[in-house]
Amino acid sequence: MVPDVSTGNSTLGLINYLFGKGRRDEHTDPHIVAAWDMAGAPDPGRDPEATYTLLARRLDHHVDLRTRELGGKKPPQHVWHCPVRTAPGDRSLTDAEWAEVAHRVVTATGIAREGDEKACRWIAVRHADDHIHILATTVRADGRRPRTNRDGWRAQQECRKIEVEFGLRRLKSGDLTAPRTPTGAERAKAERQGQGQAAREWLREQAYAVAAAVRSIDEYFTVLRSLGIQVRPRIGPETGEVTGYSLAAPGDTASGEPIWYGGSKLAPDLSYKRLCERLPTQDVADRPQQVADVGETWRRAESAIRHTHAVLDSGDDAVAQGHLDAFGDALHNLALATNGPARAELQAAARTFNRTRRSAIRADHQAATALREAAKELAYATGDPGGLAIALVFAALHLARAAAKWHEQRGHEQQAAAAEQAFRHLQVGYQEAAAPVLSDLAHRAPRATIAHRFEQDLRAALPDHADRILADPAWPALTTTLARAETAGQNPRQLLAEVAARRELDTADRPAEVLNWRITAKPNRRAQAARTRSSTLGSSSAPLAAQSSATAVNAEPEERRRHR
Repeated sequence: MVPDVSTGNSTLGLINYLFGKGRRDEHTDPHIVAAWDMAGAPDPGRDPEATYTLLARRLDHHVDLRTRELGGKKPPQHVWHCPVRTAPGDRSLTDAEWAEVAHRVVTATGIAREGDEKACRWIAVRHADDHIHILATTVRADGRRPRTNRDGWRAQQECRKIEVEFGLRRLKSGDLTAPRTPTGAERAKAERQGQGQAAREWLREQAYAVAAAVRSIDEYFTVLRSLGIQVRPRIGPETGEVTGYSLAAPGDTASGEPIWYGGSKLAPDLSYKRLCERLPTQDVADRPQQVADVGETWRRAESAIRHTHAVLDSGDDAVAQGHLDAFGDALHNLALATNGPARAELQAAARTFNRTRRSAIRADHQAATALREAAKELAYATGDPGGLAIALVFAALHLARAAAKWHEQRGHEQQAAAAEQAFRHLQVGYQEAAAPVLSDLAHRAPRATIAHRFEQDLRAALPDHADRILADPAWPALTTTLARAETAGQNPRQLLAEVAARRELDTADRPAEVLNWRITAKPNRRAQAARTRSSTLGSSSAPLAAQSSATAVNAEPEERRRHR
């Protein structure tokens, strides 16, 4: 059961909507199921003599009194609106059950507490099977405003109790860190224009993708503008410095004017202040960026992601939350740098994991600098990483599962669910990318005498896990990887012991697969010493790479313009 609290200024306008046909004629049999006083609330859905204006006047009774006291000025945002919707698959509630829901929600949120004769006036209108709309005018009979602080959170908490008592699907509890969802009007507009998502959602995804790739706040704004997104910085009147910003999607207008969304309104961690915690404010585009060779770039990211496993077990929640936020950047840039059929799943994982990046725990971003920098290098990586890309996806999917468990242990239900969903996307992406590679490795397996020697090395290095590894269907592929490592000058027995020590194998379903990708991601020091690994990144390439990151997430800006 999902409540969604908002405020406005027009009682009559909202009543017109609630009792009207709906934007797509979807409203059927609109009528009042509960009210502050059922006898005193005219019901245009049941009484032919009742009018929308009469109902609005009854609701606004105390507002009008307050208006006269204030010399003709209505209190700001005095209309309180809270749709309450059951989850898909839930049974249809009766009018009496919806009436109980409405009474409990207005009580929990402070709109009209039980027994308070001077409480706000309110009604609950039902015009569909799966939801009601609660409307209240937030001026009490004594002229005071109700105490509705944290009303959205309190409505959620009450709905969690109602779900249990009514036998409904139990949804995840929120913690006030979720981004705002598109309004019904925003979704309807997107549908009319043939868009798959509302402008608010599209802007949020572009902003996340750009922030993951860029290296400064200045570059962040530059790349957003290059995508056709309008940027409006907010300047402090005293300091003359930027204190915030708003974005407008290409062609998204009302009465010819752009529709602006503040960064913090897109998502709490997209506010200017939060971005400054992760990105330097000075322009670093003129400073040359040293980028490692393609193999080292992917190995560094894989190593940083594996290290985050240990961070989650460290007991420092602020540091762990900072690493999970940086991991979100890594997922966006991994999707950008990966070609092939897995890209769509990696993009979906990055978008889903954005919810996991925020919780009630304040992130220590500085502690995750190494992971964040390794993630940004992926955005500028060129060349074919080969099996290193699969090894990185493999490490990422295991970290996503660990993130889900970490949040679950702390009662972060929405974050845990998002991390689990990201894990499933990564799992599909990994399987799509890894299956043909593992098949090819198995096809190239060395002859039986060499495979037998590797089996002996395995039993000597990992006696407790040898039988499970040998029974793994990926064992032939692992023998090919061991043969290649041996040709490159590495000792198979030592190599197996070393990579196995990175993390326990007891919980691995496919231990041979785990070892295969760990060996693939392990740098060959002898080979590294024999080649030059540094190159200079030109100042003009950074915005270009970040631009590619954002456009890879969703539709091109030009496509949005055509639809708008």
